[in-house]
Amino acid sequence: MSEHILRAYCLDGQGGAEAVAPSGIRAALDGDKPVWVHLDAGHPDTEDWMNREIPFLDPHIVAALVADETRPRMAEAGGGTLLFLRGVNLNENADPEDMVSIRLWVDGKRIISARRRRLKAVTDIDNSLKAGKGPKNTGDFICDLIYRLFERMQPFVTQLDDETDFVEERLLDGADPSLREAIVNVRMQAIRFRRYMAPQRDAIGQLRMSEPGWMTEKHLRHLTESHNHVTRYVEDLDAIRERSQIIKDEIANVLADRLNKNMYVLSVIAAIFLPLGFLTGLLGINVGGIPGAENQLSFWIFCAILIALVGLQVWLFRKLKWF
Repeated sequence: MSEHILRAYCLDGQGGAEAVAPSGIRAALDGDKPVWVHLDAGHPDTEDWMNREIPFLDPHIVAALVADETRPRMAEAGGGTLLFLRGVNLNENADPEDMVSIRLWVDGKRIISARRRRLKAVTDIDNSLKAGKGPKNTGDFICDLIYRLFERMQPFVTQLDDETDFVEERLLDGADPSLREAIVNVRMQAIRFRRYMAPQRDAIGQLRMSEPGWMTEKHLRHLTESHNHVTRYVEDLDAIRERSQIIKDEIANVLADRLNKNMYVLSVIAAIFLPLGFLTGLLGINVGGIPGAENQLSFWIFCAILIALVGLQVWLFRKLKWF
């Protein structure tokens, strides 16, 4: 198998598939059996190979399949359906919300797919075909792929919801500056997930409404269920994003209240010691005429005056309901 051709199968209609050599792909695509060709969109030879070996594809479709950046969408093109989807990034040292793109062109007998990074859902379909339990036709393939993509999204959406609940629970026990970083991270992940899942929901809805001829009523029902699932995920992400913003605001309010309370206490203390500092500073100047300088009890009398002054201030502050 060439480096840019990752997989090439001829489906047997019973759940299994037969591998197709690179030299036989063009003949297989012109045959009567469903064929799946999976390509590496990042390989420099892929675009030229597609233009040469798959002449029924318009050059604009080929360019779309190997584009650097894609967004989930669906369009009818070249007598088939152009479908771009995204899946959770489960590659090593990758962020799940950095979703992996898979690009497909599908008609009744042919599936041309391309990717730039590994996608577990594609590996699952490959394994199911080898086990004789895979898709039997192009409609089964698309429904199976969409199902497997969404199946892996649910744990991460649930995890985000659980993290939001955890931060909210800790907030009830007492706000902490570390909670702000945690909830900001949750909200950022929810935003990234939604950026791709919302248009993916629209793409699947458009595919379902277009009712392509290679899809049966059963396939359309599966698409309806998948559309309902992704709609629920988008709604959950919207709720997580809104809750995380509310929690972030509440954390900021609690921390601000705590800071204001501390500043208030410091202000009261400063107000109490301000006249004391003034009096001690006034009597501490090194000039003649300080009253009581010759009296041995002057220090204790002055301390008693200061204590009385503090008591008067406390009484006055309480009367004014300053604390």
